[in-house]
Amino acid sequence: MEQPKDATEATRRAHAALARQLPPDTDEDMGLATRGFMGTIPDAKILNEAGHAVWDMSTFAFQGDGCGCPDTVNPSLWRQAKLNLVHGLFEVVPGIYQVRNFDLSNITFIEGDTGYIVIDPLISAEPAAAALALMRQHRGDKPVTAVIYTHSHVDHYGGVRGVLSDEDIKNGLRIIAPEGFLEEAVSENVLAGNAMGRRATYMYGALLPRNAKGHIDAGLGKTVSMGQVSLVPPTESISQTGTKIVVDGVEIVFQVTPDTEAPAEMNFYFPQFKALCMAENCSCHLHNIYTPRGAQVRDAKSWSWYIDEAIELFGKEADVLFASHHWPRWGSETAVAFLKKQRDLYKYVHDQTLRMANHGLTPLEIAEELALPPTLASEWYTRGYYGTLNHNAKAVYQRYLGWFDGNPANLHKHPPVEAGKRYVDLAGGADALLKKARAAYEHGDYRWVAELVNHLVFADPDNADARHLQADALEQLGYQAESGPWRGFYLTAAMELRNPRPPATEPRQGAAGQMRALPAEQLLDSLSVRLNGEKAGAHEIALNIHFTDTNEHFLVTLENAVLHHYAKRKDPRAPSVSLTRAVLAELVIGERAFAAALADKSMTIEGAREPFADLLSMLDRFDFWFEIVMP
Repeated sequence: MEQPKDATEATRRAHAALARQLPPDTDEDMGLATRGFMGTIPDAKILNEAGHAVWDMSTFAFQGDGCGCPDTVNPSLWRQAKLNLVHGLFEVVPGIYQVRNFDLSNITFIEGDTGYIVIDPLISAEPAAAALALMRQHRGDKPVTAVIYTHSHVDHYGGVRGVLSDEDIKNGLRIIAPEGFLEEAVSENVLAGNAMGRRATYMYGALLPRNAKGHIDAGLGKTVSMGQVSLVPPTESISQTGTKIVVDGVEIVFQVTPDTEAPAEMNFYFPQFKALCMAENCSCHLHNIYTPRGAQVRDAKSWSWYIDEAIELFGKEADVLFASHHWPRWGSETAVAFLKKQRDLYKYVHDQTLRMANHGLTPLEIAEELALPPTLASEWYTRGYYGTLNHNAKAVYQRYLGWFDGNPANLHKHPPVEAGKRYVDLAGGADALLKKARAAYEHGDYRWVAELVNHLVFADPDNADARHLQADALEQLGYQAESGPWRGFYLTAAMELRNPRPPATEPRQGAAGQMRALPAEQLLDSLSVRLNGEKAGAHEIALNIHFTDTNEHFLVTLENAVLHHYAKRKDPRAPSVSLTRAVLAELVIGERAFAAALADKSMTIEGAREPFADLLSMLDRFDFWFEIVMP
């Protein structure tokens, strides 16, 4: 496997120039990140049942005390990486505790009258279970009495099986979430989940070695855990700001914040602790208005407005502010000052992008011109460790004006392969294009090299010289990136260009843990985006589906190459299929054969079997490892 290269002189100069512009580092953030430390487990190393590590902070030991910033890492990102290295159980205030850096996100425990209220149980079950065990070690072996999901991103619910048992779920233990949580979780992680998951391997550097030339930090946290992901639907939804409920003796006042960092999200306040949870609406950096892994563009204007509302609702009372990522801030004045600058950070990006758009600037032009005012630029917690001014400006433009910049030359462009062939021809052939690109590389113009050579890679992916030069340019851009996700994208692309993955004869499918647990409506919805329209053609099918695990009945129809489903409806002429949701998921992804399901009676069919078999044959199985930087 070909190894990464060293930082060039141009990259070292870029780092030195950035270092001169950074705010003074007073170690205040390290003081906040370590305050209230109670204990941890060695290297935060967490194993799954097979004995494999799903989380291991020892792999980041090269960032520890006494380790200076390497030439291959942006100095600002290096600082954030060292802050995210601090792991363990921390007291926020007596009664509120967080386990930080056992996963990308924080898990928070509130001590109630009889047990622990769990807020945001991480990405996967094993780290969540380890965090709960650490909490019990230091604060007593008490039961979990409720779970709160702050919002619909997987790092805030996927580990719920690590803190809840099947019996807890069967008994209806309270799981509280914002209204619309389930629909948005399914939309983001299932309907577009395959593409989003593949892109996330780039964004979080999941395939990169953990060293000075590989993965450093995700900005939002260290990286993502690799354990068992699940989805347990909420039992209660919060739909109105000002809603007050008591959970295990603890009063909680909710603020609903839709269309902010997530389409379904909420902040909440604990009066008895004078503690405000800002979910993921305020973290210690500039967040994503658009996330590079792919998701709906967020509403920066609403985001800012809801932070302002939180200040009005809770700012005067709150003595501590904590969130689902990073470290808390103590003191009312400190918390409000932080909230105000976070509020203005998102509104500034929103307002200035639209100001320039109304002057006729395109997204690319706005992204190059936009800069923060001195009062915002002076704070470490406004820097682009996760989101960036560059791609967030484009996101605001997209939300209001769409992907098209108004220039008809960009209205119907050739796709990458066809455009690539034409650009190579225009350059005078592959050798001529590479000669110009190598000259640009020697001058440190890596952005131009990446754009130019990309055309040759898509025109001729077998051209090893093109792939390697493209990798070299992307690698230097990765070394220079302040954003953890940008670094991840650049360096993962470089790795895959140098070491292409062999093609597969069968789809290499991603995990289907969430699909098996989906409510029936959402599971049937997910089949619609798998339906291959060309295969469906003019076929017409009707099926009565009975989910035996939930005793729900649906009529599923196929016509005009579109799937529809109708709850509590039946067609007496159609075959009737009885099975569990999990069996349907396994049939769809190919983990269970049609004939085997009939033979072991995990599925029964009254009437003709062919229509259901035909429908299954029309459903695509997605290849998780589709190419990104090559055709």
